[in-house]
Amino acid sequence: MALTKIGYGLSGLLGAGIIFIGARFLVAPRVAAAAFGITTEQHGGHTDPYLAAKGVRDIASGIAVFVLLAAGTPHILGGYMAAASIIPIGDGINVLRNNGPKATAYGVHGTTAAVMLATAAILLTGPAQPGSSSDSGAALDVPRQATRSPDAHADQPS
Repeated sequence: MALTKIGYGLSGLLGAGIIFIGARFLVAPRVAAAAFGITTEQHGGHTDPYLAAKGVRDIASGIAVFVLLAAGTPHILGGYMAAASIIPIGDGINVLRNNGPKATAYGVHGTTAAVMLATAAILLTGPAQPGSSSDSGAALDVPRQATRSPDAHADQPS
């Protein structure tokens, strides 16, 4: 249970962080782009529409973390964190392919992906539900019923 709480705490920090980053892409897109590791057109308008789209998507990704936290199902949250780790991996590749700073690609995006994958591992290896002692990995614990053969009642009088 203690590891699940750590996983929840890390998930909350990651969710809040990505909401902050998304908001920064809406409010100060050039500053956010520079921190991301990419440059923007200096002669364009005040904001690049792709940066605004990135900001909205980042905010939505962070909100999804909080929705899953509220649901209280660590395995589903862990699955989301594992799947979403592709985002910072792709971001790091994008920075490298566009001759951005390697320190940002590895230090920011690589570290974010590693923390997300570690958080996912914590959540996926713990109990399926908080307070459960089962480490089976099953999202739902369905009780098994004993099965009988069709002949089981044949020799009993009715």
